[in-house]
Amino acid sequence: MGSLTERQKAIIIGSILGDGAMRCKTNALLEINHADREKEYVDWKFKELCNLVSTIPKTRKGNSGRAAYRFTTKSLPALTKIYKQFYKNGRKDIPKKLKLYPLSIAVWFMDDGCKSYNAVYLNTQDFNKSQQERLIMALKEQHDINSTLNKDKDYYRIRIAVNSVRRLEDIIKPYLLPKFLYKFPITP
Repeated sequence: MGSLTERQKAIIIGSILGDGAMRCKTNALLEINHADREKEYVDWKFKELCNLVSTIPKTRKGNSGRAAYRFTTKSLPALTKIYKQFYKNGRKDIPKKLKLYPLSIAVWFMDDGCKSYNAVYLNTQDFNKSQQERLIMALKEQHDINSTLNKDKDYYRIRIAVNSVRRLEDIIKPYLLPKFLYKFPITP
């Protein structure tokens, strides 16, 4: 297995920012795990990453009875490079020099985006405040998207400023699966 394509790398980065998880022993693997109702989305990720995977996606019941549709990649050196960038002591981290491809932002949005009135949120509660501030800076510097931290109960998440929602939409819409367009506010 050689290197990843730029498209695959972008999808993997977006998945790590969202709901994806990596594990590493000798080499790293990526686990894609979504609710059973998201089969179309998981199948799209599988199709994009199929040369990295040995088995097709499967439905699996968790301990809570929740059905998940998931697949795991092979353990590969190419994934280990990404793992070392995004994981410190086994926990997700945000690299200081993160490149946010438009496709990465789209995958992140499909995983963790939501709307509220005219704003858009990225549910980044699993990241600490300084990691979220790095993401805010990357969105601004690389894509001119204004965003802030928004307190959500005991945690913070990223709120895309109303004046940047259209900019975000323009950047990621070409990559979104149509079923996720509902996550954008209706704009005039």
